[in-house]
Amino acid sequence: MKVAVFGGSGFVGKYILKTLIQNNYRPYTFIRFGSEHKVEHLKELNIITGDITNNTAIEQTIMNCSAVIYNIGIIREFPKKGVTYQKSHYEYSKIVMDISKKYNIKHFILMSANGIKKDGVGYQRTKYLAEEYLKNSGLNYTIFRPSLIFGRPSGDKEFCSELRDTMIKLPLPAPLFFDGLNIFSAGDFKMSPIHVQNVAEFFVKSIANEKHYMKTYHLGGLETFNWKEIIQLISKSLRKHKFMVPAPVLPVWILALLLDRFSLFPITRDQLTMLLEGNTCDSRELFKDFDIIPIPFTTKSLSYLRKND
Repeated sequence: MKVAVFGGSGFVGKYILKTLIQNNYRPYTFIRFGSEHKVEHLKELNIITGDITNNTAIEQTIMNCSAVIYNIGIIREFPKKGVTYQKSHYEYSKIVMDISKKYNIKHFILMSANGIKKDGVGYQRTKYLAEEYLKNSGLNYTIFRPSLIFGRPSGDKEFCSELRDTMIKLPLPAPLFFDGLNIFSAGDFKMSPIHVQNVAEFFVKSIANEKHYMKTYHLGGLETFNWKEIIQLISKSLRKHKFMVPAPVLPVWILALLLDRFSLFPITRDQLTMLLEGNTCDSRELFKDFDIIPIPFTTKSLSYLRKND
């Protein structure tokens, strides 16, 4: 079966492409000009290059396929450069959905995110809008909403690697963020980390099975960790001991207000808001249903973080 992939050159996309090939699918992947070097397995891939606003390039990617995976997404926006959540998550996905409907695509699979909501921050709201458009498109769809995704990156942004570089390796205590005046809640917000390989397996295993049509799945690992435990595990995987101190989020939020438009500033206001909200889900039954072996969030599975030591 031929499968079109949008967003194949990113962190999760590369794993999806590799898993498709391993399962004997024929991927057609849309890559923007200049990003061809980011993907591997070039001999097994059918690559179409272009701009996501170019309908002809999108049609060339989709027209021979039975399924479409939309995985284009960003974790922060830079409006002055034209890089926004509104475009990447919603407007571009609408274009791909409309063309998919034109070509009678059998199955459309969307990468969303756990915790999205209509009245959330920009990241959450635009993911929500894309979901709603897909649900009303008339296409057979499957939506995946992952929690925190971890795993070895290949030059891409990845949560645990970012924490390593911007916090764990610095000669300063790691902040245990808390909102308001309740210092006893410092670092209590929780996440359900899921390995990127498992995410790719969920996507690929859903393709040919009609029982996954018109379904929305929340993806998380089998265990939930609070912020303090995540920092401890990352530090332990690096064979380091990291001191931690309670830190009110308001001063950081004010700094982000002034500086998060610059890429060197490590965190945005949206990211801070979502961090404090937490991001958990129970996917135990999904792993059984999809017959996927979960990769746990442990020092062993985080050993890739030592690559730069």
